[in-house]
Amino acid sequence: MKRNKSLLVFFISIFILVELSRGQNNRKTEVNVGVVTDVGTVLSDIEMRCINLSLADFYSSRPQFQTRLIPNIADSRNDVVGAAAAALKLIKNKQVVAILGPQTSMQAHFMIDIGQKSQVPIVSYSATSPSLTSLRSPYFFRATYEDSFQVNAISSIIKLFGWREVVIVYVDNTFGEGIMPHLTDALQEINVRIPYRSVISLNATDHEISLELSKMMTMPTRVFIVHMSTSLASRIFTKINEIGLMKAGYVWILTNGIADQLSSINETGIEAMQGVLGVKTYVRKFKELEKFRARWRKMFPEVELNAFGLWAYDAATALAIAIEEAGTNNMTFSNVDLGRNVSELEALGLSQYGPKLIQILSQVQFKGLAGDFCFFKGQLQPSVLEIVNVIGTRERSIGFWTEENGLVKKLDQEQQSVGALSTWKDHLKHIIWPGEANSVPKGWEIPTNGKRLRIGVPKRTGYTDLVEVKKDPITNSQKVKGFCIDFFKAVTEAMPYDVSYDFFPFEKSDGTPAGDHNDLVYQVYLGKYDAVVGDTTILANRSSYVDFTFPYTKSGMGLIVPVEDQVKRNSISFLKPLTWKLWMTSFFFFFLIGFTVWFVEHRINPDFRGPAKYQASTIFWFAFSTMVFAPRERVLSFGARLLVITWYFIVLVLTQSYTASLASLLTTRQLDPTITSMRSLIEKGEKVGYTRTSFIFGKLTEAGFARSSLIPFDTADDCDELLRKGPENGGVSAAFMEVPYMRLFLGQYCTYQVVEEPFSVDGFGFVFPIGSPLVADVSRAILKVAESTKGRDLEQAWFKKKDETCPDPVTNPDPNPSTKSRQLGVDSFWVLFLVAFAMCVFTLGKFSFFFFKKTQVNNLWQEFNQPDMDSYLNRVEKCSCSSSRHMPDNNTQEVNQANNQPDTSNPTSLSECLLCMDYGEHQ
Repeated sequence: MKRNKSLLVFFISIFILVELSRGQNNRKTEVNVGVVTDVGTVLSDIEMRCINLSLADFYSSRPQFQTRLIPNIADSRNDVVGAAAAALKLIKNKQVVAILGPQTSMQAHFMIDIGQKSQVPIVSYSATSPSLTSLRSPYFFRATYEDSFQVNAISSIIKLFGWREVVIVYVDNTFGEGIMPHLTDALQEINVRIPYRSVISLNATDHEISLELSKMMTMPTRVFIVHMSTSLASRIFTKINEIGLMKAGYVWILTNGIADQLSSINETGIEAMQGVLGVKTYVRKFKELEKFRARWRKMFPEVELNAFGLWAYDAATALAIAIEEAGTNNMTFSNVDLGRNVSELEALGLSQYGPKLIQILSQVQFKGLAGDFCFFKGQLQPSVLEIVNVIGTRERSIGFWTEENGLVKKLDQEQQSVGALSTWKDHLKHIIWPGEANSVPKGWEIPTNGKRLRIGVPKRTGYTDLVEVKKDPITNSQKVKGFCIDFFKAVTEAMPYDVSYDFFPFEKSDGTPAGDHNDLVYQVYLGKYDAVVGDTTILANRSSYVDFTFPYTKSGMGLIVPVEDQVKRNSISFLKPLTWKLWMTSFFFFFLIGFTVWFVEHRINPDFRGPAKYQASTIFWFAFSTMVFAPRERVLSFGARLLVITWYFIVLVLTQSYTASLASLLTTRQLDPTITSMRSLIEKGEKVGYTRTSFIFGKLTEAGFARSSLIPFDTADDCDELLRKGPENGGVSAAFMEVPYMRLFLGQYCTYQVVEEPFSVDGFGFVFPIGSPLVADVSRAILKVAESTKGRDLEQAWFKKKDETCPDPVTNPDPNPSTKSRQLGVDSFWVLFLVAFAMCVFTLGKFSFFFFKKTQVNNLWQEFNQPDMDSYLNRVEKCSCSSSRHMPDNNTQEVNQANNQPDTSNPTSLSECLLCMDYGEHQ
């Protein structure tokens, strides 16, 4: 009552001012404009006071203007039909040239049609719904900001804190629905899921509101966006606080429809909003605005000025400028033939002034109280939004959002990208969250009073070390175990919050599997299961309708084939350690070394003299006796000794290498695969096996295998039986399986080998619905478990080898390289042979040089076949028998020379006394 009296006094004072101005200058032209508003509401009082103050300030500062706007107020009675009736009344009775208002978007929708038909501009300062833009009426001007502009600011907040799901709570009318397409698109761009939309009627009872909030309380999502009127928001947040949805862990974000009018919400409603965030219209401070605020507080201390009031002030100013510039000519409505049966809307006629007025109004530009005023496509374009945090009885600014820089603490702050090194504290000031929490809410939690996760588990008949489902005969309950199950339990224990779940085997009533893995994964998409835990491979086609966590097993799919011993152990096995080239090279160098030593030692060493057959046998005897380092002949020359020492080293290396290779060849099984590639299987049309209920069947058919050549198996024993039979007896030539199955199979059967990984797969992963925030948390927990000793312990426990002699296909995939790779070739010893050849060339070259130097060319062979007397005489002095022996007589010498034989009758070694040996006499 008091507020209505103050409003009446205000209108009377304005009326007096207008009448005084009329009396001062009767030549001013009065122009009727309409104002459609919900008379008696707080927002209407603020807007009407701002409109009247705007006109009073405008004309008092511009007394030379020839026009004066006369506001004609029509009450829309807070009703859509009432607003339309008010507009019709103003146009018909007052013939207004323009209408300011209405207050809500729903009312504006009808009034825009009326303005379009009558060519009367509608200038709204509070209708923010984006749906009004779709009407595309040139007679509608939005002197405020469209709601869709704030969706990018809201999505930036969601992205900054990394929340993956939000629930949108909005009023069930045009205002609430208008923002939804834009908000949904903005959230989808940052991959944020909207699992639920809560639509609340404007006239909902407290009981209906409580039921809806209770439903949201059972959901795991903890982030809510609220878009509605302040009156409904006040009621809802009071209930939210009562039910317990304002505890620590919850996030509430208000759109500017509420945040701009927080001052109009009662104390109870504000107390229930503690910790919420809001996106608010930002009005830059400047001198004229601060003066107006001070004057407002002095005139109306009981009412707080808001952004809608400033827009109403600027809208009235813009309309006054446009009408002054348009002039007062032709302010009439075209006549309508009322004799016909026409509706009241058709009887309004057309404003002849409207087309000119909208053209000028579109070009009006000035500095208003709310900022730069300029229509672009019929509406104002915002540039800055303010982010607020409700604390106590007021909101506190924590940052700003601009199109250029995104979220910033201060407007002069440079843009910072949201990256790995950036935190939310770099973009916003300190935030007090609901429940007076200082830590950022996770945005998603398993509700304690909500349902437990239903987790589907595959029913396997083989490879039960991965997943096994058994029924307890006593309790008749299902028990699930296996590596996948234990790993999932370890993951849930590593998560930062408790996760309650139950396992449900994917089976029929008779206990048989209800389908393959594709069928099981699809149940998550259908909503039957909340997740799937088991040996489920991450595939591209499955990821189109479900989400996978990080893989928790090693990736890959192998081709397993039988192996056989390629070494045929027979009478010539001793030749296999060396290649035939190495054998031939070794024989050649044995002969080369023997010949070189004979050539150098022949003239000075009696051991290398004698008949031709004797000398030839000596060459081969000496060469091959070096193999055991025990030649009978002594080597006297320095060059020959150096050559023999070098050859001894080479022979040592060759014999040791040969011995090692032969021992390995005869004592170790040389297992080689019978098949080397998938391509050879396809070309030969061989039959192959694959694990049943897996995706491998589709991969093999795509690769080119005929369906008739693909044989499924369930267990490791079945696979072994098929491989042992072979394709001739109804078996298979090879089998395809993933790494986990492969480790279990090869840990039990050692007579098989992995020869190829023809397909790339990402391993096993846990399955969740698309957009589930559990995916990120579970993936992080998988990494923690995999990097810890717990993960290694689980692998050792479940992938332990039943046959300890079997190698691990992951750590030792090919323990038996082929026999050919074990043979020793020339390439392994070519440096040694090169050194030996160089020594031979050097020794022969040196001997030949000095021999040719002192020998006549026509007597080479005779001279070479004669002993070197100088060398003999030099050695006589060293002979132990030289003091007791004399030179033989000429007769004995002639006989020996005629026979060309040394005297071997003396038991003393010829090499002990060269002189005595050469002449065949010993005394």
